[in-house]
Amino acid sequence: MKHYYLFLLITLFSSCQYLKKQVPSEKELLQKELKGINWKEVDEYPSVSDCENIDNKEQRHQCFFAVLTQLIQQKLSSDTLSVLYPKLDTIEVKVTIFPNATMHFEPQFPKDSVAYDRIKIDSILKARLVDFPKVNPAIKRGVPVKTQFILPVIIKAE
Repeated sequence: MKHYYLFLLITLFSSCQYLKKQVPSEKELLQKELKGINWKEVDEYPSVSDCENIDNKEQRHQCFFAVLTQLIQQKLSSDTLSVLYPKLDTIEVKVTIFPNATMHFEPQFPKDSVAYDRIKIDSILKARLVDFPKVNPAIKRGVPVKTQFILPVIIKAE
């Protein structure tokens, strides 16, 4: 009987040790989870309706870039830029897609470039790059997020 009480006492003492273990706080758990997320990648890339029926993530991504590049090229196909800058055949455009599905376009120039009037090219882009079809923003963990990328756009094909 003495051994039984000793066993109960040891068991009770051991179980109390389990109760004293520190449980991580919500803040610690959140910080750990946030550190584990790769913020450089999205779960779903932005998309347009033409690409929605594609199941493969990478093919849908390529479809989106092809459609967007084609639309930008069509909208810039007027002679305005090629007349102003006959040597300019390709322009890089930084595209920003916001979580509310709005888009912003910004021309990118080499740092040492002084041959182009940046303000004029920017105003041409703003005037021409309007009325796009609805773009679904990128998704990260079920939440729409802002994405940015640079597209090379051919202005004149020879």
